[in-house]
Amino acid sequence: MRAVLTRVKSASVTIDGKLKDSIGKGFLVLLGVHESDTEQQAEKIADKICGLRIFEDEAGKMNVNPADAGAEILIISQFTLFADCKSRRPGFSKAARPEKAVPLYEKTVQLCRERGFHVGTGVFGAEMMVESVNDGPVTIILDTEEL
Repeated sequence: MRAVLTRVKSASVTIDGKLKDSIGKGFLVLLGVHESDTEQQAEKIADKICGLRIFEDEAGKMNVNPADAGAEILIISQFTLFADCKSRRPGFSKAARPEKAVPLYEKTVQLCRERGFHVGTGVFGAEMMVESVNDGPVTIILDTEEL
């Protein structure tokens, strides 16, 4: 799995002109599922998302985890994170097909919720408008192949 995680002051997702979900301070996570991913990768990425200490402590150092910071999480499915851009027109053959990607996306959301976080979501495969107010900005790329 691959995620682009941004620390935000707020974030929201709108579908067909209607607000689907929003969060305050926390993480906006764009999450891609690779064709070879399993529940093991979902567990690995959820652990990292929920434990990443990138909120500032009283000394201004990134040292506080999301639970202690009172963070929320907005997770948006993003198959384009596995784009092959060798040519000018990206290919997406390495992204998992929906029948595999949806359960792993939902498993990641569930695992984050089980850790006590309010987790907002988009709708898998929908045309979504995602807005965020980035904090820092702090943006981290996570890939389970490297964790």
